Amino acid sequence: MEKEKVPQDKSNLTKNNVKELLYATDENGEYTTTLSTGWEPKSIALSNSIDEINERIAEAKMQVEIGEVSPICYYMERSKMDLTILASYVGMWKWRVKRHFKPTVFAKLNDSILKKYADAFEISIAELKNIKTD
Repeated sequence: MEKEKVPQDKSNLTKNNVKELLYATDENGEYTTTLSTGWEPKSIALSNSIDEINERIAEAKMQVEIGEVSPICYYMERSKMDLTILASYVGMWKWRVKRHFKPTVFAKLNDSILKKYADAFEISIAELKNIKTD
């Protein structure tokens, strides 16, 4: 893409006065860097992804509140992790982490295991145990 044709559409980046670094060709056909405030199709896709993530977080929070899953599920979604990533952060097998999603199993976890989860989510053990319902 030519440097003059780099999109400058309004996006989530413009809200915070942030620009994205892109590569484009200059008037000599050489590659160079340029800044863009956004591109509408990319902004729409990003907005849709963020909306989906927020829906998954809200669903996980509701499931915790009604006792279907443990707070680990909520914090995993809030931290934009999946089972594989979380398991690697806490140094456990995926099946074991998934087992900790059960509220009855979660209630029996000792503080050393809870500390691993709390560290992965960058929260305290108390926050992990007592999800905020605000």
